[in-house]
Amino acid sequence: MSVLRRTCPTPVEARHFLIESEVHNVSMRNEVVDSQALSRLLRLATRNDRPAGSKHWSRSLGFGAQWAGDLDWRSALAALAPVSFLTIAGVWIEPIIKGPNLAVLYMLAVVFTALRWGRWAAVLSAISGALLFDYFFVPPYRSFSLSDVWYLITLIGLLSVGLLVSMLTLAAREEAAAARAREVQTAALYSLTKSLAAENDLDQILRVIGQHMFETFQTPIMMWMPGDGGLAIRYCNEEFAPNEVTRVAAEWVFESGQVAGYGTARFSDSRVYCLPLKTWRAVEGVLGVRVDNAKEWLAPQLRPLLETFANQAALAITRAVLAKEAQRIEVIQEADKLQKALLNSISHNLRTPLSSVTGALNSVLEDGTLLDVSTQRELLKTAQEEARRLNQLLQNLLDMTRLEGGILHLKTELHDIQDAVGAALEQLATVAQQRPITISIPPNLPLVRMDFVPIVQVLVNLLDNALKYSPVDAPIEVGAALDANQVQIRVADSGKGIPEQYLQRVFEKFFRGAPAEAPGGAGLGLSICKGLVEAHHGRIWAQRREQGGTEVIFSLPL
Repeated sequence: MSVLRRTCPTPVEARHFLIESEVHNVSMRNEVVDSQALSRLLRLATRNDRPAGSKHWSRSLGFGAQWAGDLDWRSALAALAPVSFLTIAGVWIEPIIKGPNLAVLYMLAVVFTALRWGRWAAVLSAISGALLFDYFFVPPYRSFSLSDVWYLITLIGLLSVGLLVSMLTLAAREEAAAARAREVQTAALYSLTKSLAAENDLDQILRVIGQHMFETFQTPIMMWMPGDGGLAIRYCNEEFAPNEVTRVAAEWVFESGQVAGYGTARFSDSRVYCLPLKTWRAVEGVLGVRVDNAKEWLAPQLRPLLETFANQAALAITRAVLAKEAQRIEVIQEADKLQKALLNSISHNLRTPLSSVTGALNSVLEDGTLLDVSTQRELLKTAQEEARRLNQLLQNLLDMTRLEGGILHLKTELHDIQDAVGAALEQLATVAQQRPITISIPPNLPLVRMDFVPIVQVLVNLLDNALKYSPVDAPIEVGAALDANQVQIRVADSGKGIPEQYLQRVFEKFFRGAPAEAPGGAGLGLSICKGLVEAHHGRIWAQRREQGGTEVIFSLPL
């Protein structure tokens, strides 16, 4: 500022210096541009070159030739200073440099004044320079009369140069102001676009749009979006207080796709200017801008920037809507895929045991007289086992439906883990009695708060898997232990074991990491176990045993 004071800049020149400095800083940064800085730049760039006392700037943005006064008393003094100094110096050097040659120096002073202080300063400098040159250096001296026509031509040339230079300066300044305005607008749009590119959620996108527009244009805004009950407000600044006229105007804009509100033919009594957020698909919403000073805010030079902001907002909203629709379609496709997998699994797993049950019962009923008692008993045991498998499958399907539907309500009470293990073995009595099962539960194990039936179902599924995927003579181990503030229950087999890469996936629905020759299943057992254990705020995981086989462990908090 000290430099500016020493060189006596005009307010216009000081403002231009500030704009150029700010724009240079904006162009040199790679990060997101601060919206408040952009707002300050817009207000600077859109002012007309007026004296400090001028209050109206609606005709500006640097476009259009305007000869409104930008010459204040400081600029006038600055314009008179060079020619005055040149006149004083010319009186001393006139004997050396003849008077007519001083005209060239006066022309240079006019050019310098035009470049330094503007058009009217150049005109004033040219007129005062011509008068001073005529008075002091053109015979007869100390008079404004002319004795030679060539001196008249010199004076006319001096004035012409001043006027021409002032016009060229005006054009250059207008072009520079237009370039500054375009650069500031580009920076504002870049900031908005970069912020929108980082968001994908609709509410976040609306918030980003609202903040950028409020900070850039310094006026509250509101956005309406279609909903189930019609057009609804999705974003609004706290300073914005909508009324019934604004709501009706927004509905008309949404239906017609045209602007309405203050300054238009429709709803001109409203203080809100409404624009449609329109894309190639349809009108996605309505943007409402409160107009506090219509002459300034709705100037023709500012409307393109507002419309460009609205277009960017509409594209971002469309992207968020399409992303949400794509996500919904993906969910539907995934649900359809799961439904098909479920139907295929159910049809396969129901048909096999039903065929076994039907075949065994038909053999007993139709050929009973030809079969001995032991054979009949064996067939009935087969039918009983297959019926148990059917019951287990249906129970798993029911549990999965309850888990996914969120209708599983636990009734937790204090229970003994040993009782739960016993109840699970009782349900598997037909198979469990024929296999070696080792149970290791400390007698002093504390009671656990749990829903008894779901935990028994977890143990049944784990034991059923261990019995199916291990050799007939291989032992099954069931154990429980206290670990800090939780109880860990483990079920281990001695089979081939789950491959290392499948240990995390075995808890997914319909995933079966068993080899092709292993017994069939729907791939729901471990997934149901995971859901039931997590409903108790517990955790379940699987790991390979060093001696071979798989160990599934789940923990329940005390």
